[in-house]
Amino acid sequence: MSKKNITRTIHRKSLLYKTAVEYGDYTINHVEGCSHGCLYPCYAMMMAKRFGKVKTYEEWIEPKIVGNAIELLVKEIPRHKDKIKFVHLCFSTDPFMYGYEAVSKLSLQLISVLNESGIKCTALTKGILPSELAQLTIKNEFGITMISLREKFGKEYEPFSAPYEERIKGLYRLHKKGIKTWVSIEPYPTPNIITQDFRKILESISFVDKIIFGRLNYNSMVSQYPRYKAFYNKLSQQVIDFCMKHNKEWHIKKGTMTNGANNKAVEASREHVYSNSLFQSVA
Repeated sequence: MSKKNITRTIHRKSLLYKTAVEYGDYTINHVEGCSHGCLYPCYAMMMAKRFGKVKTYEEWIEPKIVGNAIELLVKEIPRHKDKIKFVHLCFSTDPFMYGYEAVSKLSLQLISVLNESGIKCTALTKGILPSELAQLTIKNEFGITMISLREKFGKEYEPFSAPYEERIKGLYRLHKKGIKTWVSIEPYPTPNIITQDFRKILESISFVDKIIFGRLNYNSMVSQYPRYKAFYNKLSQQVIDFCMKHNKEWHIKKGTMTNGANNKAVEASREHVYSNSLFQSVA
């Protein structure tokens, strides 16, 4: 993995904010753009284009660091601290961008600042989680996004992100050090995009504490697959069964499991079994 340089920085007026994302609380996005260049398509890139943050794909994959991120966070923590349950990195970028040491370094610094104020953090990446995360004083929770085990597929849809095998190894290292770990299997593709053994994907990350599962959106190929709703219902139930069998937490993203009766039963079960979870579902 070659190291890549950040050539541009930006300054913002604020950093820490309350998010409406269903499994979020507060969040920070200390980088604009994302080098991973996902082609599902990427919702974050779509929104950045819509609101004029970037104009092209090429601009999006050239990340810009928020140069005053630490200064802003130190200033804003006292204002929000009493309302924060946890802070997530990140919903519109990646905190551990593959190959970008400067991004990872800044993410570690920001997590440390939050932890020093007694605030827990969660982070999700398509890069490699650094081993330094295990040295932090608060029990944070770290995860990877993984929708396949096939590296060829990853190169096609997540062209500049870390190989799946490397992501899993980085996550497993933290698990072995007693850190709470999780996997987001989202946005999961239908079989007309790629045919794969979902059971093997679950088994490959059987050591984690939590699994999030969600369907692929904003891609017309999904609705072209016969009975795609039934497909996502089936896999959602597989996740639930797997997690119940192995005593894990789970979260099925809104709109993924569409048979309402099952959704109510699932929600009741989640709240009963995992009422003390940092990631308690709010669907």
